[in-house]
Parts: sequence; structure tokens; C-alpha cells
Amino acid sequence: MKALYPGSFDPLTLGHLDLIERAARLFDGLVVAVLQNPSKNPTFPVERRLDQIRTATAHLPQVEVTSFDGLTVAFAQACGAGVILRGLRAMSDFEFELQIAHTNKSLAPGLETLFMATATAHSFLSSSVVKEVARFGGPVGHMVPQGVAQDLAAFFNRASPEQR
Repeated sequence: MKALYPGSFDPLTLGHLDLIERAARLFDGLVVAVLQNPSKNPTFPVERRLDQIRTATAHLPQVEVTSFDGLTVAFAQACGAGVILRGLRAMSDFEFELQIAHTNKSLAPGLETLFMATATAHSFLSSSVVKEVARFGGPVGHMVPQGVAQDLAAFFNRASPEQR
């Protein structure tokens, strides 16, 4: 069975990576797909986010990294996924994610949504929190893969983690 893990991944966090690694053990194939969302103003362009994810998942041969636009269920069907993977950090995520799962089920009854709880060590992470810390020069090396930390430092015109 193949699963789809969609998201904006702006940027990829260690919480995202934890879910990717765990899902890669559960499924024959995992598609990590960056949603091109015109209503968001991303920090990194789609191609940079794809590169960040490919670098961080290079050790996982069953993981495919791509991008899409439009409905998630349509993309899941097009790539042959039978499951949409979603991560939950806290109870506050559940209500929103459940609503999306029910909507997806109404659009594609044969497609399932699987919720995975984020590892406790990463439960505080969100891309927004990471960007806020990086914006003010705080250390993010414990929140994101090394390459992403370097990209954030460059984006916010800060010294790279190795120079601190």
C-alpha cells in the first residue's frame, strides 16, 4: 500500500521528518507532496522545499518527493495512494484534521486518512514557530534538519548554525 503525506512543509521540521520515517516503515511507498497553495505566502519556493525534503529523506528509498496543486484527494488517486497521512501534535489539531478527513472521505470514499501522533519530543513544533524563532536569531538546529537550519539562517540574514 502507498500513502500520501501532503503539506506545505515551509519549512520541513523534525516533527515532519519523524512522521515520514515512521510511515516509511509502515507503507510500501510514501509520497511526500508539497502543496502549492496560492493563498499562502511561503518562506521558501516549492523547488527549495522539495530539495530540503529530498535531502532529509535521502536515506529512505521508498519515499518519493513531489509537489501538487488542487485537491489532495485527486492527487492521492493520481499517484495511486490509498491512504492520506496526517500528523497530530495536540488535541487542537484533531478537530481541524477530522473535518478535513471527513471532507476528503465525502469526495473519495475509497481513500482513508491515517492520523499519527507526533513524537513527544517534537509535539511543540510547527513551521510557524520555527520561522518565528529563526526570524529573531534563535537556534533552530533542534527543530529542523541541518540543511533547513542553514536555509533559514540565510533567509533571515543570520549567521549559519556552524558560525555560532
